[in-house]
Amino acid sequence: MWFDARMTSGRRLALVATSALLMTGLAACGDDDSGGDAGGGTTLTVYAASSLTKTFEQIGTEFEAQHDGVTVEFSFGGSSDLVAQIQEGAPADVFASADTANMDKLIAEDLQAADPEDFATNTLEIAVPPDNPAGVASFADLAGDGINVVVCAPEVPCGAATVKVEEATGVDIQPVSEEQSVTDVLAKVTSGEADAGLVYVTDVLAAGADVEGITFPESSEAVNTYPVVALKDAADADLAQEFVDLVLSDTGQSILEAAGFAPANG
Repeated sequence: MWFDARMTSGRRLALVATSALLMTGLAACGDDDSGGDAGGGTTLTVYAASSLTKTFEQIGTEFEAQHDGVTVEFSFGGSSDLVAQIQEGAPADVFASADTANMDKLIAEDLQAADPEDFATNTLEIAVPPDNPAGVASFADLAGDGINVVVCAPEVPCGAATVKVEEATGVDIQPVSEEQSVTDVLAKVTSGEADAGLVYVTDVLAAGADVEGITFPESSEAVNTYPVVALKDAADADLAQEFVDLVLSDTGQSILEAAGFAPANG
């Protein structure tokens, strides 16, 4: 800054002080602007079994409507893959499994914030392409020669359910592939890569005209129970529990029932 040589020492000091205050004020304004950008909202991250995709997306929309400024982000996949990611430190707030076995893995490492709550049940159904070209009519038909069947891998809940039904009935299916999620099985059927696939009742319903569903009485041998829990390391513990509460509420249960899920208690 240029100073007039005739300016007194006192005036020069006053001018310097005024300039310093002005610069400080400008810096403070800049800080306020950046803080406003950083505080744009809250994200709740939910890890959920792939068979819950459509229902949880609806529940997520309802949750956002009830919580201004909150965005729900989902990671859908096989329950075994999801729990492994959480065990490795993935930043999840809520976990919903398609079976109790994978939830037990989470509990074994004390990663839950509370006791898991059962919220729905699901059973297997055979999915075939429209018009059922292979003529599949029963669970036993899946072991027939020349039938290309796709199932979930045994570590995935729908795969574990398949194994239970096989053991109970003595039917030995020889699948052409074992997938890591029920949605992958359904994709193989809808694309024509398989004559049949073992998925859930809810998946057949959600697929609409893309597949034909074949129920079988032996499915009662393997009913999957779905638990949900808020996680101990959730970024916002209260918000995570509120999502769990919505799943368990009449609103959440109505969404699940419309998709074909049965209640957890009967």
